[in-house]
Amino acid sequence: MVQLSERPSVKKITSSQDKFIYEVGVMYDAENRFLEAQQMMLQCCQNNQLKSLIETHIRETEQQIRNLEQVFSTLGQQPQRVTCDAAAGVISDGQKFMLLTAESQKILEQGIAGGQLAVEHLEIACYRCLIKGAEQMGQNQVVQLLQQNLQQEEQTAQKLEDLMPQLLQETKSGDGKTSAKSR
Repeated sequence: MVQLSERPSVKKITSSQDKFIYEVGVMYDAENRFLEAQQMMLQCCQNNQLKSLIETHIRETEQQIRNLEQVFSTLGQQPQRVTCDAAAGVISDGQKFMLLTAESQKILEQGIAGGQLAVEHLEIACYRCLIKGAEQMGQNQVVQLLQQNLQQEEQTAQKLEDLMPQLLQETKSGDGKTSAKSR
């Protein structure tokens, strides 16, 4: 169990607004972590469609981070990252998978797409909850910023879902043993 003393920069939550600001901080941390992870995944990609999708989503993630900074500003707060253990865990799992599949480029890319899809679904769930909170607080500008982020996450998830069958077929049609190092 996590102890509050392990998170010294996090104050106790005593109101709905405190809860909301905390959750925005968690999402702000998650987006920053996911941005770094996408930049790493991009370096490992050779599939042009997946590479293009990640490049586009890196730019979107940068905008999403700016949107979250604007949410903080609208609420009269300074942007503050609150450690998102879920994001850290998803990234850690993805890094392990990348190490285990480094000898098979097609399987590696399949894993990258699957990992990115898991990230998108996590983000979609988080943004939907944040939007509900902002609506309850009557924060229409915040709702709009969060909806922009949600829409991008949903579009990226759909593109990944559309790409997955192709990646699976490429792995199936090849032997999956093409070395990432030899390409």
